[in-house]
Amino acid sequence: MFHALGSALAGIATPALAIVLLTAAVRLLLHPLSRAAVRGEKARAALAPELRALTDRYGEDRVKLQEKTLELYRENGTSLFAGCLPALAQAPFFMVVYQLVTTPNPLLDGTLLGVPLGAHWFGAWTHTPVFAGLFALLAVVAFATSRWQAAVARRGGAPQPPFAGLLRLLPFGTVLIAAVLPLAAGLYLAATTSWTLLERAFLYRAVRLPPRAGTSARARKR
Repeated sequence: MFHALGSALAGIATPALAIVLLTAAVRLLLHPLSRAAVRGEKARAALAPELRALTDRYGEDRVKLQEKTLELYRENGTSLFAGCLPALAQAPFFMVVYQLVTTPNPLLDGTLLGVPLGAHWFGAWTHTPVFAGLFALLAVVAFATSRWQAAVARRGGAPQPPFAGLLRLLPFGTVLIAAVLPLAAGLYLAATTSWTLLERAFLYRAVRLPPRAGTSARARKR
């Protein structure tokens, strides 16, 4: 199956470009999920005043605070992990890409700036300049993504979970992944993370909540 898929992709364009085009096609299919995720995140941010009130009221009772917070999210059709859906939906695609870059097929016969797409950084130090460029690109995208996440959190004003700092470091994991996987996988990571950054910047400006979105049923009764 992967040999046939690799042959088909290699026949569409140059192998490196084929990976980028395939990534773009899949991300376009996932765009409705990304839009829904951003809508959920903005709805959650709109609940910030009520979340602060809950923290002030139940701050000494962590169990009660968690219960009331989840209830507030449920009433407004959102959750603490509202932005995770696109990442989860990408997982099967990443599995296919991983198989493509580890199973011998015509796609891996291609090169990027003279480096085989099936090459690894470890053990092939002569390819370091190309991999260094890839790592730099991934690091820049990760840094911009982390800054974007922090800015969105500040604008939302909602209490941050204890692991918020760790979440902002997660984007840099792509550099580590690219360091141990073949060049083709790193190229996919660069394409999909860049798409995510630009798509979310666009959606945060384009998505508008309904007039009553982000207001809990309890607040509407007051």
